[in-house]
Amino acid sequence: QVQLAESGGGLVQAGGSLRLSCAASGAINSINLMAWDRQTPGNLREAVAYISNSGDLYYLESVKGRFTISKNDATNTVSLQMNGLRPEDTGVYYCHMRGTEESRRDYVRDFWGQGTQVTVSS
Repeated sequence: QVQLAESGGGLVQAGGSLRLSCAASGAINSINLMAWDRQTPGNLREAVAYISNSGDLYYLESVKGRFTISKNDATNTVSLQMNGLRPEDTGVYYCHMRGTEESRRDYVRDFWGQGTQVTVSS
């Protein structure tokens, strides 16, 4: 079984910074991409940023230039550096991994962590 453990959320004033980290562990066979999704109050969950196994990047338009996603393949970790935080960035941030497990090497699926709260005060 695959587990994703997030850390780094918290309360910060507008304009401040936070760094989220996530470690993937367990019976991982392969990782296609790692990402951060978020759910802000009153909205559906959305993809904030992802990085593929080949290094392709995606950022939500509203976070471009402020957030940076990075990964460490040796440790199966992904981080999200968030600068210039705004109150509208408030929400629960979820680590997201797409890949395969040892027991099902032919089945690509998505895994999510429990989420970490990010609160930005104005």
